[in-house]
Amino acid sequence: MIYLAIGFPPAAKSCAYRMRETANQFINQGWDVTVVTIAQESWERDSGVDLTLLEQVDPKIRIVELPLVREDLETDIRLYSEERALNPNGWVTRLRRRQMEPFPEPNFGEWREDLEQAVLRIHGEHPADLLLASCVPYVNLAAAWKLWEEAKVPYAVDFRDGWSIDVIDGVEAFSRDSAEGRWEQKILDNALSLWVVNDPIAEHYRTRYPDFADRVHVVRNGYDADSSPGKAHRANPEAGLAFGYLGTVNFTVPHLETVLNAWRAARAKEPLLANATFEVRGHIGNGSGREANRHAEVLKQAEVDGVRFGGPAAKAEVASIYARWDAMVLILIGGRYVTSGKVYEYMATGLPIVSAHVVEHDASNVLRGHPLWTGAVGIDEEGLTESFIKAAHMAVETSDEVHAEAMAHADQFTREALMTSAVKQLIDDYAALRPDSTDAASLAENQIAAGGPSL
Repeated sequence: MIYLAIGFPPAAKSCAYRMRETANQFINQGWDVTVVTIAQESWERDSGVDLTLLEQVDPKIRIVELPLVREDLETDIRLYSEERALNPNGWVTRLRRRQMEPFPEPNFGEWREDLEQAVLRIHGEHPADLLLASCVPYVNLAAAWKLWEEAKVPYAVDFRDGWSIDVIDGVEAFSRDSAEGRWEQKILDNALSLWVVNDPIAEHYRTRYPDFADRVHVVRNGYDADSSPGKAHRANPEAGLAFGYLGTVNFTVPHLETVLNAWRAARAKEPLLANATFEVRGHIGNGSGREANRHAEVLKQAEVDGVRFGGPAAKAEVASIYARWDAMVLILIGGRYVTSGKVYEYMATGLPIVSAHVVEHDASNVLRGHPLWTGAVGIDEEGLTESFIKAAHMAVETSDEVHAEAMAHADQFTREALMTSAVKQLIDDYAALRPDSTDAASLAENQIAAGGPSL
């Protein structure tokens, strides 16, 4: 199988975990897997790398790294053209226009030919039985289509958050007759299966393409079991309660300021929080803006209120970071079409969770029933102030039994369990195309006996 997975480890991207588990599960089912991604140096220019992510990549997976980079993220001004140096905004505008010519996607459209040639070359060397394209970038779809056109290799698509739906604003991202719309229609008309991360996105696609509805599957992100501390937690208010946020800092500055203002007010109002700390961990910005933007300034100014920015966290550190916190702060963008993979991980800690997102958010659906959730009050300073106070009392007063109940609430969302089921379903869909096999189990037996199919 060929797996188009730009964002695969060691990329320090949230999608890396889903991609890693997907590839590993295909290996577990007896398939050969070739991952196509971009070079590590490209991620160093972008969001960074986390080499610990490679530790759990099955060694049987073949990884092909293409020398593709985003020009706009270059920070060495010695390499800038005169045009870029003198008129950076005009240069970016012309760059975006040029990138959209081969494929309708800014930043990545010009990668089309390289990706197409890569899958044709890989298929020529080791014929593939299936291709799975994970998006973004959506230009991966062009490569999937190229292999389908020239070799009729069946393909499936993992849209994760969807393309024709703007998951942040909850509106259509483009019309059916746009260049993007025509590409999406063409791809889905012939796709074996489509994965998305939650029910609202799935409903969007089932409504938009009713003839394709039965091929749309919800494959939630879930969490890696080794990211959870795995034990009941005892807070020590005398030493100071520790609240924490771990995730990409991709929300707006006003959103962040509202959370920090509520934190400040809660510390002033609640004795349990008087000496409490709030640690923020994760990536801020990319390229030249990495940790050098307004978000970083706001966090720095909040240090007087016990706020600390600790930078990105390696995957191997996650469980130990959670183990020293007493409560979690879930800051999310978007609404009913957004879930975020972090919500599952946060639940698995068994700690109180403060929700700093809109009320009508898919994370609220996931959290419903969690015994240590303070509830969704919106991005409202007064409401969040009370949520911080409520979480402080939960941290101090909750029994070991309730902590265990909170952790158990997340058991259904382990990434391994979710992806095992999804991969088996996709293999069954693929097997239905083969006259000599009818399901994942018998196909796996045939594959193992034959040395495994190519992916």
